[in-house]
Amino acid sequence: MSKRTLAIIAAFFATLIYGLNHSIAKEAMPTYVQPFAFIFLRVAGAALLFWCIAPFAPKQKIERNDWWRIIVCSIAGMVINMLAFFKGIQLSTPINSAVLVTITPIIVVLLSALFIKEKITLTKGLGVFLGLVGAVTLILFGAEVRADAPNIPLGNFLFLVNATFYGTYLILVKKLIEKYHPFVLLKWLFTIAVFVNLPITFSEVTAIEWSSLPLNIIGAIVFVVLGTTFGTYVLNAFALTQLKASTIGAFVYLQPLIGVLFALFIGKDQLTTVKLFAMALVLVGVYLASKQPRNKTSIPTKTSNN
Repeated sequence: MSKRTLAIIAAFFATLIYGLNHSIAKEAMPTYVQPFAFIFLRVAGAALLFWCIAPFAPKQKIERNDWWRIIVCSIAGMVINMLAFFKGIQLSTPINSAVLVTITPIIVVLLSALFIKEKITLTKGLGVFLGLVGAVTLILFGAEVRADAPNIPLGNFLFLVNATFYGTYLILVKKLIEKYHPFVLLKWLFTIAVFVNLPITFSEVTAIEWSSLPLNIIGAIVFVVLGTTFGTYVLNAFALTQLKASTIGAFVYLQPLIGVLFALFIGKDQLTTVKLFAMALVLVGVYLASKQPRNKTSIPTKTSNN
């Protein structure tokens, strides 16, 4: 089997994990683990694991001028991004989260135009418009009365916050990825996130009653820490060694499909006309916004912000 084939398989499994995460993480929240506590477990577990594999990466010293960018990337990508996403999962539904997280490429286009003056073509502009209309539709008209989704509009809004800060992270981290080995970089990003998240999440972490956690909830926690947080970063890092970022970005279209089908399969959510309409708008918008002109390259638009 060729390395390219293995890279495609790795990218697929990373997307599969992201898709399953929407329902699996919600299974544990908020009855057993509060969303902010979950984030501390994620970043602390990932930091520990990346320190364990750091010896297998080249020895690289972070230059002094890069530390500010690393700190900002950590806060955007491993603090605000993750806190907003998991709080959103608690308040909203798995299908809503699976749809709205895919809007990250659209956010990247907007932020790139704002901060680095990247030109928005007519096609990209149409994609941005359609995607945002789909997102707003889901926020304003996708509310349902559900005991496990106490504030769907706010949860959906937090998914947009999640996408915005992950888009910011993608733009800022690009120079660092080109300069440092992924394991070296991720080790420091997650380590900084542990200390930033600690005061925010401490009360919820101490509230976890570990002795009373059912086996399936422990399994959900392990899945989120090992799979969604650590495993996906490793899989995507390997995939990027053989595939273009745009190729990996194409897998974004699988995430809502996987997330929706899994949520329906285990009975955690249901499809409505509004959700289908919003999903179609978002996916078409993401496709148009992510479409690259020939012989052009841009910032990676993959969504690994779960």
